[in-house]
Amino acid sequence: MKGVVFLGVLLPLLACAAQQQPSSEWKASVDVKGETTAASGFSAGACPCSGPRLCEPVSAGPRKEVLGFVTSQLNWARYNWSEVTTLAMFTGYNSSLMCYAHSMDVRVVVSANYEVADLSNATKRSVWVQHLLQEVQTQYLDGVNIDIEESVKDGSPEQKLLVQLVEETYTAFKKANPHYQVTFDVAWSPDCIDGRCYDAPGLARWTDFLVVMSYDERSQIYGPCIASANSAYNTTATGILKYVGLGIKQEQLVLGLPWYGYDYPCTSLSVDSICSIPKVPYHSVDCSDAAGKQLPYAIVSKMVNESISGRVWNETLESPFFNYKDAASGAFHQVWYDDPQSLKLKYLFARVEGLRGLAFWNVDQLDYGDSPEAKSLTAEMWRAISAFLKQG
Repeated sequence: MKGVVFLGVLLPLLACAAQQQPSSEWKASVDVKGETTAASGFSAGACPCSGPRLCEPVSAGPRKEVLGFVTSQLNWARYNWSEVTTLAMFTGYNSSLMCYAHSMDVRVVVSANYEVADLSNATKRSVWVQHLLQEVQTQYLDGVNIDIEESVKDGSPEQKLLVQLVEETYTAFKKANPHYQVTFDVAWSPDCIDGRCYDAPGLARWTDFLVVMSYDERSQIYGPCIASANSAYNTTATGILKYVGLGIKQEQLVLGLPWYGYDYPCTSLSVDSICSIPKVPYHSVDCSDAAGKQLPYAIVSKMVNESISGRVWNETLESPFFNYKDAASGAFHQVWYDDPQSLKLKYLFARVEGLRGLAFWNVDQLDYGDSPEAKSLTAEMWRAISAFLKQG
């Protein structure tokens, strides 16, 4: 465990970061679409940190991972740096963040996508890998988190070619620096979720670990079209165990969990809080969580206090929810979310099962403001991670 980080140490760095003009989004900059383009203006230069050591990739060996997906430039100074081990950037480049992260032995990795339609093009794959590697090297980063979520048919050429792309990425990165980290995001279950019939064992073979995105578990609702948990305990556990059943070692699996919830409009709300929702089809299924909208924990944690039901704990799904009435329309809504109680249960599951670590979509869903309530709720969410990290 790293020492406690005090905000006073970080505020000067945050001020420095605020003066920077962020570059084009990393994820977009490494997509290869149509013609091959030059790298997005980045060039190797002098180390921007206080010393050259901070511009070297983090060399920590296998350890318990706590990976945070980052979507904002504004909050990083207030993260709990004592807990996190890797930040996957889904926002612009920030050299101040990189320098500070390295001082705390925390990896900073670029996020990357690749179009499934181009998997058969060996030239585009090669350009993509080399472009991506250049991005990482010129910005003194630590690797890549590959986030491809397009459909791939089972038994299709694309299924094998996706593994080949990841193998080519892993091989190039490890040749350049064995400390570079290569990871891949997969659905909550290997059962062709949303048409993603990926070869999970093949992907695991060519990554440091897989991030299992155990959220949006109701993207396709086959039962009653009702609001329900975004990351139900039993569903989450079953998905992880299916990956293990494919022969993937537990130490290659990181459990990704949501720091957000879903707000569903109810077409009807029964006395026992069954919220029927509008039918919004997704991937040929008539009902989906697309009927609702995602809300960050920062908002949900305030809304519950104004709800008509208060926080309700569902013993079966081991998740909280609440009901509220929209003041403008008079319509009833139901909000399902995760909080420290529901998350701790899944963190403990990850620990007991010997998983490599945890991940969160995303660490910017909390309220990093200065109010006592915000500080308390945010600190409680970060502290909950200890259920996974504690020894013994």
